[in-house]
Amino acid sequence: MKILKFSIFFLLISAFILSGNVFAAEGKTYKNLKPGFSFEGPFGKFDKESLKRGYQVYSEVCSSCHGMKQLSFRNLSQSGGPEFSPEKVKAIASDYLIIDGADEYGEPIERSMLPSDHFPKPFNNKEEAKAANNGAYPPDLSLIVKARVDGYNYLYSLLMGYEEEMPDDMDIGDLSYNPWYPGGAIAMYQPLYDESVEYEDGTPATINQMSYDVTNFLAWASEPTMEERKRLGFIVMGFLFIFLILMFLSVNKLFKDVH
Repeated sequence: MKILKFSIFFLLISAFILSGNVFAAEGKTYKNLKPGFSFEGPFGKFDKESLKRGYQVYSEVCSSCHGMKQLSFRNLSQSGGPEFSPEKVKAIASDYLIIDGADEYGEPIERSMLPSDHFPKPFNNKEEAKAANNGAYPPDLSLIVKARVDGYNYLYSLLMGYEEEMPDDMDIGDLSYNPWYPGGAIAMYQPLYDESVEYEDGTPATINQMSYDVTNFLAWASEPTMEERKRLGFIVMGFLFIFLILMFLSVNKLFKDVH
């Protein structure tokens, strides 16, 4: 009986874990694509050049619908991220305008954004955002990787997964078909096509490359201090290992004459 209960428990846990990276559309299951990101694993680090390209994809394509309210422009220059120079960050921020108070006549004062300002919102309110996006509200992307199971692999699969052909018995109206999206029908039109952007470093802007880079950028945005956290983790583990050795030697010395 105990063996049966354990087997059932094990199967339930396995099903829960596997469900994290398998999606279904019209009865067919799709496993998340896994291109292999450089930040994976305990020793992984973000690819700085990929992060820079990923920000370019976000700013030129994704930002027209999706905001990133948790990020400030100055985050782009911090260690462990894209590490743009302070001058570059100032130039990026200055391309955007913001209403900052009012003058003596009550007229709004408009100024260029500063590195300390948060990324701008693409829409003034939720209703405006839904009206411009097929009735669906485009989510903020600051923590989107953390908000999805197997987040970065799922996002990469979603961006790569748009298909023109769909099952004959499937009617999705004005929506787009993407088998990696639950149900297969997604309100977001395919955002990336070959050469949607022209990379500043000359890298060919294929759908695969842009999907990889912007996913890399969004993974960093969801945890900008990941590299610092990993370094701190190794320091703590090293300290605990040394502490364990010292404790072992101390106990042996204290009780060496105890029989």
